[in-house]
Amino acid sequence: MPVPPQNADPVRDARELHRKGKLAASANHYPAASRLLRKGIARLDASGVNSVESLEVRVRLLITLSFCVAETRGLEEGLNQIAVTRESLSAMPPGALRDELESLANGVHGVLLFRVGRIWEGIRYVDLDVAYHEAKLAQTTDDPTPVVNSLVTTLSNRGNAFGEIYQFDKAVRDLNRAAELAVQYDMPMRAAIATHALGNVLLRAGDVTAALRRYGEAAKTFQEVEPGLLLRLRIDQAEAMIAVGLADEAGRQLDAVLPDLRAQRVGQDIAEAEMFRAIAALHEGDLITAQRMAKAAQRKLAQRGSPAWAAIASLIILRARALCAIGTHRPTHRPPARLVERALSLAAELAALKLHEHAALAHVLAARLEVRRGNTDRAAELLRSVPKSRRFSPIDHRMLLRLCRAELALAQGNQRAALAQAQAGLAELGRMRDQLGGLELLSGTSLHGRELGELAVRLVLAAGDSPANAKRLFTWLERTRAQMYRYDPVESTVDAALGERIAEVRQLSRLLLRARLDGAPTAELEQRYAAGQRAAMQLGWSASPWGKPRPVATADEVAARLGDRALISFASCDEELVAVVVVDGRVRMVRLGAVEVATEAARKLHADLNALAPDHLPPPLVEVISASACREARKLDAALLRPLADMIGDRELVVVPTGALYVVPWGVLPTCASRPTTVVPSATAWLSSSRVDRDHGSGVVLVRGPGLAAAQGEIERLAVLHRDAKLLGVEEARVVSVLEALDGVELAHIAAHGEHEPENALFSRLELVDGALFAHEVGRVRRPPERVVLAACELALNRVRPGDEPLGFAGALLAGGARTVIAASSKVGDQPSAAAMADFHRALATGAPPAVALAEAVAVDPLRRPFVCLGSG
Repeated sequence: MPVPPQNADPVRDARELHRKGKLAASANHYPAASRLLRKGIARLDASGVNSVESLEVRVRLLITLSFCVAETRGLEEGLNQIAVTRESLSAMPPGALRDELESLANGVHGVLLFRVGRIWEGIRYVDLDVAYHEAKLAQTTDDPTPVVNSLVTTLSNRGNAFGEIYQFDKAVRDLNRAAELAVQYDMPMRAAIATHALGNVLLRAGDVTAALRRYGEAAKTFQEVEPGLLLRLRIDQAEAMIAVGLADEAGRQLDAVLPDLRAQRVGQDIAEAEMFRAIAALHEGDLITAQRMAKAAQRKLAQRGSPAWAAIASLIILRARALCAIGTHRPTHRPPARLVERALSLAAELAALKLHEHAALAHVLAARLEVRRGNTDRAAELLRSVPKSRRFSPIDHRMLLRLCRAELALAQGNQRAALAQAQAGLAELGRMRDQLGGLELLSGTSLHGRELGELAVRLVLAAGDSPANAKRLFTWLERTRAQMYRYDPVESTVDAALGERIAEVRQLSRLLLRARLDGAPTAELEQRYAAGQRAAMQLGWSASPWGKPRPVATADEVAARLGDRALISFASCDEELVAVVVVDGRVRMVRLGAVEVATEAARKLHADLNALAPDHLPPPLVEVISASACREARKLDAALLRPLADMIGDRELVVVPTGALYVVPWGVLPTCASRPTTVVPSATAWLSSSRVDRDHGSGVVLVRGPGLAAAQGEIERLAVLHRDAKLLGVEEARVVSVLEALDGVELAHIAAHGEHEPENALFSRLELVDGALFAHEVGRVRRPPERVVLAACELALNRVRPGDEPLGFAGALLAGGARTVIAASSKVGDQPSAAAMADFHRALATGAPPAVALAEAVAVDPLRRPFVCLGSG
């Protein structure tokens, strides 16, 4: 064993090791911190020094080690370490130093109790810590910074704990004071930690938008000062994403942070991340991943001595198993009794841990299983034991309770009560949606109401095909689909940070494109690009509410506006495709057979049209692909429109697709050849876009992006038709210029390369000379353009979220208030695009409505001109 130098000071060395250990712990490097702290303790042990100063340093080392041990070896071990610390502390002589160390020990002891779910017990210790520091701050005449630093930390910890037990007023009080003190004494890091904690409290209180705003504020400081703290924040952000239905985005975020958490061996955070990853998978219907992740989390949490968290992980496992047991809607299937027993025993366990919201959910699961088992009396008894949902109850818990009540009513033969529960649940979900900002959030919430909506649609379909029932089905479809298009956008200020972040994403997009063209490695750039997209999107989430909600359109209102046109609203339920047809003031329902027939033909047609898009394909290849595309188009026509021929005649059509039908270029189908056809996300959206009392824009702008040889002649020809148009050539068509030109214009034509972003539809883009123009940006133009023509590839409504919430470049324009958008539903060659646009604008210049003009243009060569008219025709 090395002999320390004679002039070495063991107490000083141990104090320095404590300083380094605290730094490592603050960066979440707990194993490294533990090694440094143990080395300091060993240094004191070897020295034999037994002064008050050495005892002080030992206690400081032990206090910090207690927290690190809890993170790496389990909370029970951490609590044992605190007990050892208190033994050393008792040897300290009474006085100010002992009071200070006792306060530190109380703070850590309280936090460890918080982590095992013993909140009230922990608060008693932390109250002592707060009282000590408040008194110290009031009395100190020296530099108050160290006292304020400790007080801010303690207030933040207590505020977070109050939030866990729904004491929101106390939580906000503590966290606001912590943040104010940190700002007052120039402690940006402490202010960010308090702000992060305030976000957690607001999330539990049900204010998701405010929570996301606080997370964004904290993330900015963490990124600049201590990036290691971003990992914990990303877990909490993911929980908020799940709350608003963005389970897919939450899953991607957690998949990104879990490797780093595992590398740092942060036990509690790893387990919580796995638990929320399980919840995300549960909402996406991936029950295998849900159970795997929840079991991994449950094992870790049990080993760490965290019974409350372990019980919550067990509840997620139960939810996945219950869904597996409930399965499809086979009336003969009975879930096993042991699953009900497990739900009830878990409910008792959760209640004993004072996790009342989760205990209620376990009772709901037991009741739902009993309904499926045919034990309706027992199910009703269980539901009576479930307390009324509170305002801050998680929305998915509230929707599951509504669903269970509806299923019970249905099992008891009370369809009216079942539909009333569905309607009340969707209305509750709508009130939450009304408070959200950003199209992603608006579209995501439908995930939570999906099963309620499906139940209602299934009930209506089971009641028969009468005209009255067709009208009821129309109403339910409007309540359950494309809710993000049910808002009149309100003007909002542009967030500077969001603008900067989008500019960064634009620059990364250009670098990525250049690297691909040069054949250079792109993995790192792709990661940075995806991370930039996520960061920009998350900044948009904390914006003010997107708009004012409009009432759901009624069949009578739509019929009155249609005139001589016919509206077809497609829907699917239990693998069956159905159409609701509104024509001549009548509403009728037609069952169209298996949905898979139509969706498979739609996918194949889409693939064929993409393959047919390039300008210079060999003629034999064109012939083969065209024959295949025509074959699939005829199949689609037979599945979707021919059964409706007697109803629709030769009328213009307004079509509301569902699922995979959003990629259909309707002009390719024989029934729609030369027929004006408008595609809309919902009848409510169509009614709004076709309102005659809307403000009209003025002027025409023609935009040409780079890399389109055919576009120069295209724009010149269009300029002859629109003599007063504003022209933006390749060099003039920059992002800012194009956005300014779109503001308040009557007609905008943009000829540019476009690309749909499948993982993040609001970052679908048009390529301009200075970078990408994103869908995210066009949706917030102050005065939306009246009509927009996107002479580019596949920028229609290409991504469909649960609840038939279509997203994409065109979708952002429509949701932002544009009346009509012309866009391609698949890839399109430069030459046929230019030719189609010339024909379209010639017809438009003669006064033809957009749907009529486009029908004539597409009919010339439908397979090479896969454009659709979206919005109002």
